[in-house]
Amino acid sequence: MQGDYLQQIEERPLTGVGLRRLEAFLQRQGLRYDSGVEYTVLYYDSQGNIAATGSLQKNVLKCIAVAEECRGEGLTASVVSTLRAAAFSRGQQHLFLFTKPQNQAMFQDFGFYPVSSTQDMLLMENKKGGIDAFVASLEKGRGEQAAIVANCNPFTLGHRYLVETAAARCDTLHLFVLSEDASLFPSRVRMELVRRGVADLANVIVHPTSDYLISAATFPTYFLKSDQIERGAGGALDLAVFGQHFAPALGITRRFVGQEPFSPITALYNRQMQEILPRYGVEVVEIPRRQIGGQAVSASRVRALLAQGQMEEVKALVPPTTWDFLQTEEGQAIARRAGERP
Repeated sequence: MQGDYLQQIEERPLTGVGLRRLEAFLQRQGLRYDSGVEYTVLYYDSQGNIAATGSLQKNVLKCIAVAEECRGEGLTASVVSTLRAAAFSRGQQHLFLFTKPQNQAMFQDFGFYPVSSTQDMLLMENKKGGIDAFVASLEKGRGEQAAIVANCNPFTLGHRYLVETAAARCDTLHLFVLSEDASLFPSRVRMELVRRGVADLANVIVHPTSDYLISAATFPTYFLKSDQIERGAGGALDLAVFGQHFAPALGITRRFVGQEPFSPITALYNRQMQEILPRYGVEVVEIPRRQIGGQAVSASRVRALLAQGQMEEVKALVPPTTWDFLQTEEGQAIARRAGERP
């Protein structure tokens, strides 16, 4: 019990009537339920109505709301404390929090510090100056600086073409490889495949993104399937993080992207990029996809071929470094998992 309120913990995504009740409650508070959440705490009043709630997705606290008539009773602090304890118990120490910009002062009192914001969203973290320390740790380049941010799941000849093309148009190319582990190829493997695949390009610097670019914290819908896309896809906050922190710290004035004919989320993200990044002095340059056999090369096509066991077709779409990895025991295990995925 929390005062006159009954606490309920859900350690899996809600479904059925419970989900519909929570969605309706959040909607009344001007929020929406994110389908990626893994843990939810709810407080009910004596009449059985939802008084407060909050959810956890990996290391991100979100969907935190208190009914208007229950505010001022410490429920927000109770929700945050419960979520923080749940995250710590799962080994998550670096926490992020989604809220509305007008709630910044309240959550600062709970030990969170602002990272970036848009008109509607504020991202905070529990490390003071965490993002600035991370960006300061990245290797700096020289001359005209540009960037690519990519998942590389896995690194293909399409990625190689994009990187080669971009690197030829700038003095230093910062290539950010997503650190989020939500893909068929683990982050550690993707990073190594990229490093090997661009090792001969002297002006390319490969970086991890940590939790700060295209992650559960900055862009929670990026890894969802197309039929799960939420309105707006959430890319604006991720681009604000890039424009407010990464670009000025590294002197990045251009960001290169490949044309996106396949993924609706990525296509929308590219359009948002062209609208938002120029506000931060970053030009967006879109590069046509490399084609092989009359089709655009894509990592999704490679994964589909892996799932079908069509290894010779895969070989034609990836650089030798990726192909060599796929011949290893770990690479073969990943290929088998591709065939097991729905």
